[in-house]
Amino acid sequence: MRLSTLQKMILLQCLDLRGRLQKILLEQWYAQLGKEREMSEHDAQTTVTKSLERLIDNGLLIGHGVRTEHKWFIHEVRLTPQGRRIAKKLRGVQQALPLNN
Repeated sequence: MRLSTLQKMILLQCLDLRGRLQKILLEQWYAQLGKEREMSEHDAQTTVTKSLERLIDNGLLIGHGVRTEHKWFIHEVRLTPQGRRIAKKLRGVQQALPLNN
């Protein structure tokens, strides 16, 4: 499965927090990056929401929020066990030294 840079960052942030990550923090962080690229705040919010929904569809995140008649409003996300494994792989594996015993 291919992950975008934003999706990788979301997984790593969730792994660091070891709990629920609030969506508004991700939107603020991405909007600050967008100021350098002249991206509006609405575009940043849309991009983060789509990335979170795709990670939820792939089974890497669990979303917590409010459901209305027409739409889900995601407020927080947390990792699934599969998402935790992938995030640990993204973090990197410590290289084993070839020592002779």
